[in-house]
Amino acid sequence: MDLQPDTPVRSGPLEAANLHVHAGSFPAIRGVQARFEAGSFSAVIGPNGAGKSTLLRALLGLNRPEAGEVRLFGRPLAHWSRPERSRALAYLAQSEELPGDTRVRDVVALGRGAGDWRFGLLPGRPWTAADEAAVDSALARTDTRRFEARRVSELSGGERQRVALARALAGEPRFLLLDEPTNHLDLAYALEVMRYLRCEVAGGLGVVAVLHDLNLASRADTLLLLHQGKVLAAGAPHEVLTPQNLLAAYGVRVRVVRDADRLLVIPED
Repeated sequence: MDLQPDTPVRSGPLEAANLHVHAGSFPAIRGVQARFEAGSFSAVIGPNGAGKSTLLRALLGLNRPEAGEVRLFGRPLAHWSRPERSRALAYLAQSEELPGDTRVRDVVALGRGAGDWRFGLLPGRPWTAADEAAVDSALARTDTRRFEARRVSELSGGERQRVALARALAGEPRFLLLDEPTNHLDLAYALEVMRYLRCEVAGGLGVVAVLHDLNLASRADTLLLLHQGKVLAAGAPHEVLTPQNLLAAYGVRVRVVRDADRLLVIPED
């Protein structure tokens, strides 16, 4: 099976254009305008129920818009086939369920399916040297090669998250979307995941991550602050992480302190 897109894939942004999305009967996203660039780390922040995960799923084509559209490389996402979307966009959910009895290398190799695994199990085309090289590269870039022969059930939570990341990267996507990738990780593992993502961004990958930790989010290139399904603020971290914006979104008074080239958000309440 030919893995090339039906139409040539070009570089460009991932965009939400006046996007309205319902979660059930509830209008979870209302008129969102957003643009995410390749080679840039974007964090989506906001309180619980702000519409962050709904937006992420809409950007992936998993939630159908009520109005507006998602565009990838200038082309409406609705015009992309499922395999095309799967090759261009990779997704890490909040809780990635990895097969516990499967060896790490085999799990990472699943990322090469890119929507072409029949019944979720059988490859739709022959395995190639390019596939093998992509798996090797993903293992190396996430420092998971050293335990590639171990079973997933033998790994720590942080190691499993890195395996899930390697599986996504093995597909060589143009954009990686992550829903709370540092959830349930201790500080060391959370910073480690952020470093891996930064390396991928330096290589040209576009990263869009939902983050709850505002101090981790301040390490992103751009932030999108959602509140009640709308964009409250967007831009560089110093433009978005202001006491006024955070009071409006979270109802909490904070101090925002610059420490060298980083911002620290300190609650006052």
